[in-house]
Amino acid sequence: MANNNNTKNLNVPNLRFPEFKGEWKKCTIGELAIKVGSGVTPRGGESVYKMDGHSFVRSQNVGLGHLILDDIAFIDEETHLRQKSTELKLEDVLLNITGASIGRSALVNEQVVGGNVNQHVCIIRTKENLISSFLCNFLLSNYGQRQIDSFQAGGNRQGLNFEQIKSIKIAIPSTKEQTKVAKLLQLIEERIATQSKIIEDLKLLKKTMSQNIFSLKIRFKDEEGNVFSSWKLRKLSDVLIIQGGYAFKSSLFNQGTNKVIRIGDILPIIKLSNFSGIYSSETPNEKYIVRKNDFVMALSGATFGKVGKIEDKGIAYINQRVATFRTKQCLEFFYQLVQINNFKNYISSIPTASAQPNISNDDIGNYKSYIPDVMEQTKIAGFLSTIDNKIETERAILDAYAKQKQYLLANLLI
Repeated sequence: MANNNNTKNLNVPNLRFPEFKGEWKKCTIGELAIKVGSGVTPRGGESVYKMDGHSFVRSQNVGLGHLILDDIAFIDEETHLRQKSTELKLEDVLLNITGASIGRSALVNEQVVGGNVNQHVCIIRTKENLISSFLCNFLLSNYGQRQIDSFQAGGNRQGLNFEQIKSIKIAIPSTKEQTKVAKLLQLIEERIATQSKIIEDLKLLKKTMSQNIFSLKIRFKDEEGNVFSSWKLRKLSDVLIIQGGYAFKSSLFNQGTNKVIRIGDILPIIKLSNFSGIYSSETPNEKYIVRKNDFVMALSGATFGKVGKIEDKGIAYINQRVATFRTKQCLEFFYQLVQINNFKNYISSIPTASAQPNISNDDIGNYKSYIPDVMEQTKIAGFLSTIDNKIETERAILDAYAKQKQYLLANLLI
């Protein structure tokens, strides 16, 4: 692939297949499309959806370069015929035009051909001189997204109308070059889809195994092949010290070097080496410190109960409404336990006096669960953490593919 960095004044991309020459032609979508329009939601809304029939594509079905068909709706023949003008054809470009997912785009595939869309999804059907997959990738690139953003008042992504879509500027090469660019990007997209499926399968495996282990459907054996001793019903407060966070003074934030983990910083994996949160000049008691392999939990807000694990070296301090846990037993075992559905359902059922959901240290400590001895805890923790590590490895590969695609979108298009 040729590098065109020396021709920045020309209307060509930074990267180009070497067999292609000449500048790209500047156009608008309106000049290159034979159809720009959306559908309607059938009268009666969801009540008229069927178990089968014609696919009915909604905004949640349009992903970033692919369709998400897990919850595809269907309409009957009569409803379809009333919307015949929005019947989907193979390779139509779909573009979300309202709501939080505005700007997402995907191509119609054989699974939804002959279906329809609702009013939140726009159909763009191209002329012969614009390859639909090339357009789809352009819309997902920064070049397309910046134009979509520019139509939204104050940067608030509210909605696109058809005239705005038609006015989007796009530069195109020959259809032969468009096809080659689109095929390369499609290869990356297929790798991303495959990698995403690997991760989802691993997450399902983890969930299934966790539920079976903590419901005692699966038991581990010791080195001599014997089943470990019976699990005992315990309150978490019997085996864990639940440590709430420190009330840092917000006036001292970003005035020191101590990392402060707040609720918004809680991700499944918290990398202290890449910490982008708040720092403080206060140095609380060491009981508020978290280190590698510690885990934390949000105690309030929309994400209460969310759990994150400290991944790498270094220390941080937990802010108020964040808890961490100490034990003389196997900490990793309890990290796994608080992620199962039984625990999540328990904390969700706790009544709260305020409008904002919240749980206390005592609420967590009062949760009852059957607990094995430390040796079996260690075996269970090792088994489940192996799956976790595999998931993180596959996520790193997925991230690499996503970055590769973004690089290509930025350099193969203009």
